[in-house]
Amino acid sequence: MAPLTTDRRTPERSGDVREHPVKAATTLYAGAMCAIDATGNAIPFATATGLISVGRCEGRVDNSAGADGDESGRFRTGVFRYANSAAGDEITVDDIGSDCYGVDDQTVAKTDGTSTRSVAGKVFDVDAHGVWVKFS
Repeated sequence: MAPLTTDRRTPERSGDVREHPVKAATTLYAGAMCAIDATGNAIPFATATGLISVGRCEGRVDNSAGADGDESGRFRTGVFRYANSAAGDEITVDDIGSDCYGVDDQTVAKTDGTSTRSVAGKVFDVDAHGVWVKFS
């Protein structure tokens, strides 16, 4: 491509919102932690390996009667609070800065559950109400 010789309209994205096709027979709920599966479709976070975290679902998406990609969802990166696991998987302030792992679409854990969970994000903070997870 040659260098510009006039002004150019360059599209912009904020970088904190993504859109992805949603898996068939799937409903995503607003506020849920979501991931991309091996087929490239968005799903609610679950105990599974190979998932790629995409952040918080911005609105309910009902693709329960659709095929892969019939519906798309919007996902936001940032820092959001989710439920903490219990017992040996409970996240504490000592874990700030460490990876946390998705248990389901609203719970994170300290460990990968003996190689059964995918990384959801980084522990940003911990309080009495849950774990603040940083999604990038």
